[in-house]
Formats: sequence, structure tokens, C-alpha cells
Amino acid sequence: MTPSSRVVLITGGSRGLGRNAALALAADGADIVITYRSQADAAAEVVQQVQALGRRALALPLDMADSSAFAVFATQLRDALQQWGVTALQGLLNNAGEALYAPIAETTEAQFDHAVAVHLKGPYFLTQALLPLIADGGRILNVSSGLARFSLPGSSAYAMMKGGIEVFTRYLAKELGARGITANTLAPGAIETDFGGGRVRDDAQMNAMVSSITALGRPGRPDDIGPVVVALLSPSTGWVNAQRVEASGGMFV
Repeated sequence: MTPSSRVVLITGGSRGLGRNAALALAADGADIVITYRSQADAAAEVVQQVQALGRRALALPLDMADSSAFAVFATQLRDALQQWGVTALQGLLNNAGEALYAPIAETTEAQFDHAVAVHLKGPYFLTQALLPLIADGGRILNVSSGLARFSLPGSSAYAMMKGGIEVFTRYLAKELGARGITANTLAPGAIETDFGGGRVRDDAQMNAMVSSITALGRPGRPDDIGPVVVALLSPSTGWVNAQRVEASGGMFV
């Protein structure tokens, strides 16, 4: 393997868009650290696939709902980077998350609080803990959702968290500008993955509905998103900052 000084951390990299992003970034020449919560076997498979592309890879466990563990995680990550002979990350992709489908009248406080922990508090305080490990001139990319722009019944709490992430991104860009660190938001549309139980991928009626409201006439696929991640985390796109980039094939246009 050819060593690289470019290392990207991807939270929730064992499956779905995180996995695709890891492989796309590795193909672009980055070494990869992914986190996973429970799918250790899937994470190990991603590590092997990245290594097959000639890049270094590591999977570390992390529960985004447990912010008390972030300081220890940051230490583990620092030690792992030192073993690779590098001192800092060049990219951070805050991707980890899970679906919440419930109408407002039925959303429980427990569901709402968990969504806050995973989608809002988690990325905020993990990014805070990792700021000393992000290189000056580095890239931060936060994953939002098309649902922060358009409204579909049953996604209010999830969409609220993603709206908060978009605000957070702009503040990151403002406060980290002196270090040359950019922060942007990627908002995927409906993608055919196992997210939310694979509703878009496996439910024919849902798939057809998404196709009908998308300018390109189909739902997204993971391979549609990986190249966008590569572009927004690239050293060559440093003048793109504090932006929300929606990759939805043109939903509700």
C-alpha cells in the first residue's frame, strides 16, 4: 500500500452511503477510518474493500448517541493516526444516523430525544472533540437530507435535526475559517439503501412515488452520492464553503 497524508474519517461507514463514500474516497487516493455501532462484520468488510483499492483502512466502534465516549474515541483515533505516521485528519464526514418515521401526533419524547442525541448532539460534540485532530485546510462535510427543504408526512423530528445540522455547518464554516477549514452540507434525496428498513429500495409503491417527483425519474443509488462526497472533501474544492449541496436528482423541482 502507498502511504497517504490524506486521511478521512467517516462516521457510520459500515453500510449504505457511508460505505459507498469510503470506497469512493479510497479510489480517489484517501486512507479511511470508519466508525460503526453494531455491525462489526460489515465494517471489517469495508476495511478489506478499501485495502483492496490500495489504501489503508481502520474501523473503530462508536455510538453517536453516547457523547460521553467522544473524548476516549478522539484519543483512540489520535493513537491510530500516529501508527500510520500522520498527525491529523484531512476530512471528516458526519454521516452516521438512523431513520425516524412517525407523525407529529405519535412521536414520543423518547424517540425525539434519541433523534437529538444521534443526529444533532452527536455530530456537534464529536466534531468539537475532533477539532484538534483536523488539519488546517481540512474539510468537514455534514450529511443532512432533502427533507430539510421539502416536507413529507411522518418525518418532522428527523427533518428538524437535519435542519439544525445545516445551521451548525454554517457556524462551523464561520468559526473555522481562520484555520482554512471548510464546512459544507450534503443533502441526499431518497436513496435505495437499507436506511429506514429499505423503504425506498424495497417498497415498490414508495419507489414509484419517489420516481414520480424526481426530475431524473428514479430514486438515487449509493453510487450517485459517493462522487459528490469526493468532490466536496477534495483538496481542490476549498472555495466551496458554508454551502448546502442537495444530491436528489431534482426532487420537487
